[in-house]
Amino acid sequence: MDVTDASFETDVLERSAQAPVVVDLWASWCGPCRVLGPILEKVVAETDGKVVLAKVDVDANPRVATTFQVQSIPAVYAVSDRKVVDRFVGALPEPAVREWVRNLLPGDTEIDRLVAAGDADSLRKAVELEPGNEKAVVALARLLADSAERADRDEALALLARIPETAETRHVAAQARLGGEAELAGDGIEAKLDALLERVKGDDEARQEFLDLLEVLGPDDPRTPSYRKALTARLF
Repeated sequence: MDVTDASFETDVLERSAQAPVVVDLWASWCGPCRVLGPILEKVVAETDGKVVLAKVDVDANPRVATTFQVQSIPAVYAVSDRKVVDRFVGALPEPAVREWVRNLLPGDTEIDRLVAAGDADSLRKAVELEPGNEKAVVALARLLADSAERADRDEALALLARIPETAETRHVAAQARLGGEAELAGDGIEAKLDALLERVKGDDEARQEFLDLLEVLGPDDPRTPSYRKALTARLF
């Protein structure tokens, strides 16, 4: 992500309490920066979110550059728990960057192990230990969303309400609200959508069910855009 003087507190310092943040200080005129930038992006992406990359244009954001007392670029800092824990200056080769980033990776925590186990008891324990842990919450909600019991599906929705909305949480929430209706993702879904389309204008529940069915279909299904267009035409 691109970080500015205004967003530095939130995007780097606050975020560093959740995961190590690699701060890449660069400028458009800096040749070595253009070499190092894509390497950092590739290597950090390989951590699957366990390390975060924050890119700072030092010309546009002098306050951040002053904070790090930057004297030459590219300069790369690792921030964890609001403190600088490592750094390097210059364009290192990819293997060296990968090793540097690997050293920032946290070891497996108790929550990581519980989420990896994947059963309901382990996931409940993980959520008890850290109620806002997104991986644990989504994993438990996904299990509950598949339940035939309405109480379990309601619990799934309550869990998802704890964390920021993402494409994944919207999909799980749709499954939880639909219950057995989620099975309509085969041939029967078109008839159901057509019937709901007649009611969406003045019926909030019908509109939500219509949207949930489209969520279950997914954006790659060729029927999704045509039904979304039909919904828009019916509402407006």
